[in-house]
Amino acid sequence: MTISKYLSIAAIVFALTIPRQEAKETSDTSSDHNNKGVELAQQHQYEAAINEFNLAIKANPKNAKAYVNRGSIFRAMHAQAQDQQYDDAIKDFTKAIEIAPKDPAGYLERGQTLVMQKQYTEALTDLNKAAELKPDNIMATRLRGFAEIGMSDWDKAAADFNTVIQKDPNDAQAYERLGFIHRSQKKYNEAIADYDKSLEIKPDPDIYTKRGYTYVTYLQNYEKGIADYEQTLKINPNDYDTQQRLQYAQAALAAKNAPPPAATPAPTPEPGLFTPLNIGIALVVLLVLIGIIFVVAKRRGGGEEEPTESGRIR
Repeated sequence: MTISKYLSIAAIVFALTIPRQEAKETSDTSSDHNNKGVELAQQHQYEAAINEFNLAIKANPKNAKAYVNRGSIFRAMHAQAQDQQYDDAIKDFTKAIEIAPKDPAGYLERGQTLVMQKQYTEALTDLNKAAELKPDNIMATRLRGFAEIGMSDWDKAAADFNTVIQKDPNDAQAYERLGFIHRSQKKYNEAIADYDKSLEIKPDPDIYTKRGYTYVTYLQNYEKGIADYEQTLKINPNDYDTQQRLQYAQAALAAKNAPPPAATPAPTPEPGLFTPLNIGIALVVLLVLIGIIFVVAKRRGGGEEEPTESGRIR
């Protein structure tokens, strides 16, 4: 799962959780519209919520909360549409920062949006500022960890997610992110321990798959990987990717457990031409031929050496 998808699951994280006490203390028209917009947004009535935030801004152009809230709605809508067009959200967050530069909300929300756009360096600037303005803000630390993962800055990311866990020991996602970090650092056993803790807090099919993948791909522990994949498919039987991973793991385990093939005897090489027997036969033939040639040559030579008859007429 990508960082953008992680964050889009809960795209309205901070800005739309305005305490009701604050709404009672500021009962002007702008605040009323703002709070009504929050209620509508929490009901996923985004268009109606945007209309309320528009009215809040019209009634009070300096209402930074209304800009932050409207920007969060824009971001949520774009995340659902998966169009990655967050310019209107960034514009609202930037306006909120201009109005209230000491309020961490604008920096936090703009930082999250920049992470979703994979603009990690710019995101870190905003998230560091949000953490500076509100040091106990766990969301700023979490989002900064996402940005650091995006930059493959594993040690800093691990430190931030460990800080999140210290503040909230039951944060299953923080353990999952630590698992990803440790796996990226080739610390596979530590990754397994992180996934174990995440699943202990919240059984999640996606985490079973990631733990199974770590077992199969990096530790070649096919049995445990298969068990995790099967657990995923019990929860989500239509997960095609996990079905394919399961088949691969089962085939790998079968190959691992298969008996070694029986050794086949080496074929006896056929004798070549230059065997001792053939060489002996050749020598005998050669000697016979030499003998024959010698005899023939001697006979021809004897005829020539016979004395000639006298030329005298008898």
